Parts: sequence; C-alpha cells; structure tokens
Amino acid sequence: MYKAPSLSTKFQILSLLFLLSNPPKTTSSHTPPHLTPNVNPLHQNESYILPPQAPPPLPSLIPSDFIDIKVYLAYQVIQQFKSNITSDPLGITQTWVGPDVCTTYKGFYCANPPYNTSATTLAAIDFNGYGLGAPSITDFLAQLPDLAFFHANSNKFRGTISASAVSNLSFLYELDVSNNLMSGPFPAAVLSISNLNFLDLRFNSFSGSIPPQLFTLKLEELFINDNDFTQPLPVNLWKSPVNYITLANNRFVGGIPCGVGSAAETLVEVLLLNNELTGCLPYEVGLLGIATVFDAGNNRLTGPIPESMGCMGRVEQLNLAGNHLYGHVPESVCRIGSLVNLSLSDNYFTSVGPTCMQLIEKGVMDDRKNCIRGRPMQRSPAECIEFFLKKKYHCPLSFYYYYYSPCHHSHYSRSHARARPPPPPPSPSYSALNRHRL
Repeated sequence: MYKAPSLSTKFQILSLLFLLSNPPKTTSSHTPPHLTPNVNPLHQNESYILPPQAPPPLPSLIPSDFIDIKVYLAYQVIQQFKSNITSDPLGITQTWVGPDVCTTYKGFYCANPPYNTSATTLAAIDFNGYGLGAPSITDFLAQLPDLAFFHANSNKFRGTISASAVSNLSFLYELDVSNNLMSGPFPAAVLSISNLNFLDLRFNSFSGSIPPQLFTLKLEELFINDNDFTQPLPVNLWKSPVNYITLANNRFVGGIPCGVGSAAETLVEVLLLNNELTGCLPYEVGLLGIATVFDAGNNRLTGPIPESMGCMGRVEQLNLAGNHLYGHVPESVCRIGSLVNLSLSDNYFTSVGPTCMQLIEKGVMDDRKNCIRGRPMQRSPAECIEFFLKKKYHCPLSFYYYYYSPCHHSHYSRSHARARPPPPPPSPSYSALNRHRL
C-alpha cells in the first residue's frame, strides 16, 4: 500500500530540485577583465578584498589654531589660490597644509606689520623657480594687504597685474613677475603702488606703449626687457631716479631722448641693446658721471661718438657694437681708466689713435668689422664705400658739440700701457638678460 512521503522528505526533495535548476556560478577564464573579482592571488580561497578606504578628512581649522587672526585669514586665501593651481612640478603646494603657515608653507614668510608690531601677518612671498601655474594671480594678491614683496620669477602665471590686485598693497616695495606667461598692455596698475622701488616685468609678452608715469616712480631698479614694447622711448626717461634700468630686447624705435644729464647722479647701469633705436648718440650721455654700464648695442644709431663720452669716468662696460656709427674713435674714451670692455665692432669707424690701439692689443676694445685701414677682420672696401656714399642722417646738434669735452679728464688712466683690468663685479642689469636670474 502506497505511503505518502513525510513533510521533511518533501522539503529535502524540493531543496534538491532547486539546487539542480540553479547551479552555483563560477568564474571562467573567459570572464571579461572588468568583471573579474578583485582577489589577491596570494589569498585565492579567501573572500573578496575590499578596496582601501579614503583617509578621513582633515579636521576644519579655526582661528584659534593659528598664531594670529591675520595668519588665519592668509591661510584661507592660500587655500583658495591652491585650488586654482594648474601646475606644480616640484610639489610645492603639498606643504600648504595645516596652521603653520609661517614655518612650513614653502614660499611664504611672516613678520610684524609696521602698524602693529605685536601682531603677525603674511609679509612676503617668494615663488622664484617653483614653476607654479595659475590662470591669474589677481584675486590672490588682492587679499594679502600686508605684503612687502612678491617674487615669482620662472613660473607659469597668466593674465596681467590688474588694479584690483595691487590697489590695497600699500606696503609693497618689490614686485617681480619675470619669466611668466603674462600678456596684454603694460600693467598700468603698478603705477599706483606708492612705495614700489623694484619692478621686474621681463620675459613676458607685454606689448604696446609704456606710460610716461612709469619714470616718475621712485624706483631703484626697473627691468622690462624681453617683452614686445613698440614705441619711441618716453621723453621723460631720464627724469627717473632709477639706478639700474634694462629696456633691452624689445622693439623701441626713434632716438635716445635728450636730457640724459638729469640722471647724472643716479643712473649706474642702462641697457638699451637689441631694439630699433635710430639717430645719434646724445651729447649728454657723457654727463653720466657715475654710470658703470652703458649698452646701446645692436640698434641703428649713427653719427660719431661724442667726445663728451670720455667724461664717463667710472664706466666699465661700454657697448656700441652693431650700429651705423662712423668717424674717429675718440682717444678720450680709450683713456678711461675703469674700462674693462669697449665694444665697437660691426660699425663703420675709420680710424683709432694710439691709446685705443693699446686697448685693442690688451683685449679691452673690439674693433672688428669696421673700416679701419690696416686693421685685420674689417669690412670689405666695397662695403665701406657703399656706406659712405649713402645719404647720412644729420645729428641735431652741430659737430662742435660732438668734438667738445666738458670735463678735465681727471679720471684718465695714469698708465696707458696698463695690463688688462680685472673683470667687473656681477652686473644687475646684464644679469637681468638671463630669464632665470633670481
């Protein structure tokens, strides 16, 4: 007689049928890689390993975590600027973490502000050589009112220096944004920085004209070389109290402004080389009594060398090479005892005196590629004849002024047979021709 299966037997049969109809899934060798479980090969028989968890967020900082409320405010500005950084090859921004802004943040320096010597504030920024990139530094600078100097040579900052960036920087006295990616017209906003005495805009892509007001600032050093400025030099150029000025490697046109004598007691070094300057050397250049460097090489200057340039009693580097100068090289210039380098090559000079010959023999003076008869490495006769047959530019003053010397030449070398002088100390102006100079 048939006996119905018990309840437990029914349950066992149902379980067996379920397993047969739903076999366990296994990973085959044909499983797509993106579906393969993340299993450590050393633990094939263990359960799946979970991905590492992100570190917990840093605790929010509050003003009491900082040595001064001003440092806390600067911290907030720095963190906002950090979020806009597009390039950081040296990992500089990795140090911009935590409350120790004054001690561990690379590029930032603190001090006591002059209006409150018991307080601490962010006073200086030095990003030289960091290679940081950002689309603009306007908002960053605008929120740091106690800055005394901002140095950012050799970075990748774009944009310009806007009025909003510097209008509140009443303590700023040094601004260096050289060798960046800035562009546009001359950043006229810098003219409003009342205490500025050092301005470095070289190796950018600024273009157009330069406002004459630039030369009314009380600057000591001005470097705007290696941009794309295209205009005549402002007539008030020599009114500036600047000691070192580099205008080289632009596209300035026209003549060297007169009135050079206004800078007789202030100007130490001036670089005008590699522009498109024309006309004659002003007679007043010889009044630069304390100048050690005068470089107007590789322009289109013409006419004779003024006899007055023999009065530049402290000049060490005098470069007039690569122009259209002609005539006799003044003996008074060759007698300057401080001369280390007198570059007159690639002109059309026709004669030199015995003192100049001694400088040539000592390696102080370079006379190559001129029209000096009897000297080696000169221009061909045909080239010289062609030049002198062309119509010449007439210098605005009579030749009397070019052959008159206003000084007594007390600076002349006592021994014209002196050995070659030692090299001069490093020149701030010539150093500015190096884009990575700090």
